Amino acid sequence: MARLMFETGNWITPQFDYGVPFWGKPPLFTWMSAAGVTLFGINEFALRFPHWLAGVFVILILFSFAKRLGISGVVAAIVVASSGMFLIAAGAVMTDMALTLGITIAMWGFYLCWESYDQDVPTLRWAFVGFSGLGVGLLAKGPIVILLVGLAIFPWLVINYGLGTGIVTFWRRIPIIRGLALMTAIALPWYVLAEQATPGFLDYFFVGEHFERFVVSGWEGDLYGTAHTETRGTIWLFWVYAAAPWSIILPLVIFTRIGNVKKIISNNKKLFSFLACWMASPLVFFSFAGNILPAYVLPAIPPLGLIFSLILANRIWQTLWFPVAASIAPLLLIVTSIYIHVHWGEKRSDKALLAHSNPSLPIYYIGKRPFSGQFYSHGQAKEIDMKATLPELRSAQFIVTQESLPKITDSPFFDCKLVFEAHSGRSLYECQTKL
Repeated sequence: MARLMFETGNWITPQFDYGVPFWGKPPLFTWMSAAGVTLFGINEFALRFPHWLAGVFVILILFSFAKRLGISGVVAAIVVASSGMFLIAAGAVMTDMALTLGITIAMWGFYLCWESYDQDVPTLRWAFVGFSGLGVGLLAKGPIVILLVGLAIFPWLVINYGLGTGIVTFWRRIPIIRGLALMTAIALPWYVLAEQATPGFLDYFFVGEHFERFVVSGWEGDLYGTAHTETRGTIWLFWVYAAAPWSIILPLVIFTRIGNVKKIISNNKKLFSFLACWMASPLVFFSFAGNILPAYVLPAIPPLGLIFSLILANRIWQTLWFPVAASIAPLLLIVTSIYIHVHWGEKRSDKALLAHSNPSLPIYYIGKRPFSGQFYSHGQAKEIDMKATLPELRSAQFIVTQESLPKITDSPFFDCKLVFEAHSGRSLYECQTKL
């Protein structure tokens, strides 16, 4: 979609294919990758770099946040940066890192605004930082950012201030009207332009993607893929391995230092409850969803880093296990990446297959074309209707599976030769018209 956006110059409506609008998500993640392509050309680095940069911004915000809270910014940054899902998402082209950045900005701005009142130096600019984060989230993944932030802040208010007092205090301290105006100014123009460009977008996006996807297990209305049906509550299991190794280390730290941890939590009840509500928010929300992915827990990882920084206090550097633990996830990811590249890469991608294609000849998939086939062929590889198209071609390249191979080898129209056979089970053939 980023390549298509760059190629067509259409920065309003992301496209799933030429002329096929993508209504599934807002455009921020596509804008990010398309901007990378604009700067560095069409290559994998250009597409991934902006998402890595978003991850760096998340870490820098957490470092600054921790320092203002009087805890270790280094610990918070290391925990987040070495969490499994954060490492993966920082190099992946998907919506979740941009959403995590928006939520992190929102929670950062909200808490520092609130704290400024407690310190008798009200600073409204932090509130506007928070609402800017909501605007970013609306462009990253939609109104779910408001639900996730609200699901974190509301219980925190009730825990620390009570229901009535919490709501009244929130209204007094947070410039809600002006903040919502800022959030709307950031996000609304694109939603209006998108509906004007492709009518029907708002209905599909708000009703389908934000209601039916979550309440209808195995939702079949998805226009662009297959719904991911999981047992309700699986998101908690996703969190355990997505936040590893720290999701495993956290209960061990609490258990082995239970006395100190209780004292730290008691002395920092407001901060700890804020971080705990922040971390729990996406997990609680997606507990009721059947169509989920492991990446949905990503917004729960930044507060995990701050929790570690808080409960470990200043004794962290006196132990050996912390740097060892911080090395586990990156080392495992490096080993896994090498293994995947060597053993699984060609099974999941047609990059190597298309590298052997002849750019001067048309190229067709017999059957479904994967996303990698669309990207690595620069949009030139098409899905073919054999009966309608084959007789009209003089020479062409075909990508086939073993099941579809007879459609060209037994064809009365072509003589074909094998060019390359990939581990994916697909093969590239070059065919000439029989005279």
